[in-house]
Amino acid sequence: MTRLVNAPADFPAEALRGFVLANKRYVKPVYGGVVRSTATPQGKVAVVYGGGSGHYPAFAGWVGAGIADGAVCGNIFSSPSGAQAYSVLKAADRGAGVLMGFGNYAGDVLHFGQAIERLRSEGIPADTLVVTDDIASGAKDELDKRRGIAGDFPVFKIAGAAAEAGKDFEEVKRIFAKANAATRSFGVAFSGCTLPGADGPLFTVPAGKMGIGLGIHGEPGVSEDDLGSADDVAATLVEGLLEDRPESAGNRVIAIVNGLGDTKYEELFVVVGSVVDRLKAAGVEIADVESGEFVTSLDMAGVSLTLVWVDDELLSYWDAPCDTPAYRKGSVGEVERDDAELNSAAATVVVTEKGSESSREAAGVVVGLLEKVSEMLEESKDELGKLDSIAGDGDHGIGMANGSKAAAQAARAIADQGAGVATTLSAAGDAWSDRAGGTSGALWGSLLTAIGAALGNEEAPSLDSITDAVIAGRSAVQRLGGAQVGDKTMVDALVPLVDAFVSTDGDLKAKGEAAVAAGQAGAESTVQLVAKLGRARPLGEKSLGTPDPGAVSLVRAVKVVVEQI
Repeated sequence: MTRLVNAPADFPAEALRGFVLANKRYVKPVYGGVVRSTATPQGKVAVVYGGGSGHYPAFAGWVGAGIADGAVCGNIFSSPSGAQAYSVLKAADRGAGVLMGFGNYAGDVLHFGQAIERLRSEGIPADTLVVTDDIASGAKDELDKRRGIAGDFPVFKIAGAAAEAGKDFEEVKRIFAKANAATRSFGVAFSGCTLPGADGPLFTVPAGKMGIGLGIHGEPGVSEDDLGSADDVAATLVEGLLEDRPESAGNRVIAIVNGLGDTKYEELFVVVGSVVDRLKAAGVEIADVESGEFVTSLDMAGVSLTLVWVDDELLSYWDAPCDTPAYRKGSVGEVERDDAELNSAAATVVVTEKGSESSREAAGVVVGLLEKVSEMLEESKDELGKLDSIAGDGDHGIGMANGSKAAAQAARAIADQGAGVATTLSAAGDAWSDRAGGTSGALWGSLLTAIGAALGNEEAPSLDSITDAVIAGRSAVQRLGGAQVGDKTMVDALVPLVDAFVSTDGDLKAKGEAAVAAGQAGAESTVQLVAKLGRARPLGEKSLGTPDPGAVSLVRAVKVVVEQI
């Protein structure tokens, strides 16, 4: 468990602050994460990596010459917000475009995608680099659905070296895609990890067993098997990866044995020996071997194996010099420092023009509703977290509690400045997305912002405008998340909820009660569904029999609102 904690909610920020203090020769802080503290020439493609905290040395540990220009650092196992990603990417830009690398998780796709779109709107070339190396999380014909786990490390190292070598925007993307297509990972867990401040692990593994196909966000394996010896574990990993050998791969590999956070280096070395023996016996040429902690999961006990099937080009970038806090290779020579201070706070929504009197009155009502929702989600966070841990990473309750609290605080602050409904909900949406992180943070942020935009800052909300607003909110969530009814997400509750609100006759109270009833039925229907999107998707059948936590929390939040009408 994580023992050295002050306030659990502050753990990621305090850890990042200490990391910066201990590594000033490499990094300096910026809102949302860190960038290099060494001078970087204009005209270099900026490569930034990121995701939730809890995986050190991923991702901040790789910032430095030869790998990354910056890292975006979210809450524990939660995607950073779009605002955080934009801030780091903007600070890292050197005029040749910016690339945002991350593992293939729904929250990261949403938040980093938002940041990329914002940069593009400013005329900055920008794109995402998505790692999909985990063979346990998708079939061979669904490579784009696989998660990114320890393969992040070699793929990011290779792409970062290409950028460092002066390759242009499209060429760095090509090399990244080539490295990602050549990389496969497979892991096993012996025990689950415990979130800071939590009483117990997100999952447990029976004695003498191992969870096969673990995730790095506290997800359990997709199956269990007998633990056996180190040789047995190595056999499981090597055989699984050789069966998933990339098409047109050569015969040379980089082998990386990765500890998940609570497996001793000596144990990893034992596994290394077994892995090398088995690869040689299979006729595979080993170009390089690495062993250590590269992508961890707090205090999870487990091990993963990554194989990168390299040719001369990929191997040259892998062997290129780098110098970062957590990984060094060769010599990068003399470097100059860049001590310019960067912005350490998020850009906030401001009142450019006060709302009408009626809209300001409505904004006050919105503030009260958000505070009630926040109170309910704080009380429900443990229950929602346990629900999420069955087939996810267990952070839904904490994320919803943190996000709603920040939203209520931001809404009150800006409403006190004379904001109308649209501005108030926009500030609340930004705060929710920024503080909650993860998929739910992005979706709730877009939901509140879309509802506010439809209501505006001039007219008092009417039954017709509220109807238009909830339709706009539903459209924003589906457009951003890409989910449909039946995918086992919050959309399974949101779509029938909005449909009932629109179709029911009567006043606002009657329409709201009908919406809650329909949304509740939608949430209950997810019990019989297998997740098709999000972090629960790789666990497949494990999600069967459990309602989607996002659908459950949505209905509860709407119910609180309706009860106040």
